[in-house]
Amino acid sequence: MSEKPVELDLSDVDHRVGKPVGGGQLWDPCSTSDIRRWVMAMDYPNPLHWDEEFARDSKFGGIVAPQSIAVALDYGHGAQPACVGYIPGSHLIFGGEEWWFYGARVRVGDKLFQERRFHDYKVANTKFAGPTMFSRGDTVHTNQDGVLVARERSTAIRYLAAEAEKRGMYENQLGEVRRWTATELNEIEKVRHEWILSNRLGVSPRFEEVSVGDRLPRRVIGPHSIASFTTEYRAFLFNIWGTFHWTAPPGIEDPWINQDPGWVDGFGFDEEGARIDPRKRDGLYVGPSRGHIDEEKAGEVGMARAYGYGATMGAWCTDYLAYWAGHDGMVRHSKADFRGPAFEGDVTYFDAEVVGKETESAWGVPLVQVRLRLTNQDGDVLVHCMAEIELPL
Repeated sequence: MSEKPVELDLSDVDHRVGKPVGGGQLWDPCSTSDIRRWVMAMDYPNPLHWDEEFARDSKFGGIVAPQSIAVALDYGHGAQPACVGYIPGSHLIFGGEEWWFYGARVRVGDKLFQERRFHDYKVANTKFAGPTMFSRGDTVHTNQDGVLVARERSTAIRYLAAEAEKRGMYENQLGEVRRWTATELNEIEKVRHEWILSNRLGVSPRFEEVSVGDRLPRRVIGPHSIASFTTEYRAFLFNIWGTFHWTAPPGIEDPWINQDPGWVDGFGFDEEGARIDPRKRDGLYVGPSRGHIDEEKAGEVGMARAYGYGATMGAWCTDYLAYWAGHDGMVRHSKADFRGPAFEGDVTYFDAEVVGKETESAWGVPLVQVRLRLTNQDGDVLVHCMAEIELPL
């Protein structure tokens, strides 16, 4: 007898398309500790974001958050409006992020508020898991004064965990966890240190001095480990006990706030039990992120071994580009497509090139277009990103 075709049950998804959705709202404003914790987890040693004396002497007069902090001050790694509807037996990985930044910096004492909407979805057949849903959600970030800070469009990849486990795509592709020699680690650290020194003072390249074909300094992060993945996870503020509460858009029936998305057994939250024991909705000990730090759980959702976070890769891109842009520049728009995860034991390299210039733009500022690729030590592409960056004239 032939096997029954694998299908996604989207009966709870279709009627939610285009509608506002709810989610979590952080209680507290952004603090210096939040900023420092974030850049430490992202391995982003820009002194503007952690060194009080350096920051006081800068044009900002004190510590200011990196542009990437917007995703850390949101609920659900920014994917909340892309993960909408109950799909039984499913799991989720990140497929990409698109960001627009409007010029307002996040400073100590600021508080971000979010409006969320489930945008759309499509289903494609993938080697990884068969029928797979690529869903998109929009988030608008404003501060306590109602000033627009950023917009995000996130892409979530939702699939049947059992089908991905059965196919074992990564199980078949990955060898043993990479072990690095002392010589190799020294070379990685050399590249990392040279990148830190490439613009530590935050000097912005002038628009007229930049040419198409210019290459940005190479960056490296890693080797990735369970310790680094855990550090990243804990820097997202909503993952700390008691930091958020649930909110709903007014006038929307069934606004999808904290319902069950249909996680496979062993990956769900215990919302009721968490009122007494917050660990029961912690996400890492209990919940959908368990596979990031547990090889056995990673295998149950088709990932084979511990792996990193999509939202982290998106933040890496923003930080890398902003570091090059300096204190007088800004990442205005970026679109990052995630092609594969950063696995335990791997390193991630950043290579970027200026591919265009625009003196007059829709933003009202001069922009350069930069193409960025993140690859691992074997040259496998993890992220392909296109960005538009404001530079001073």
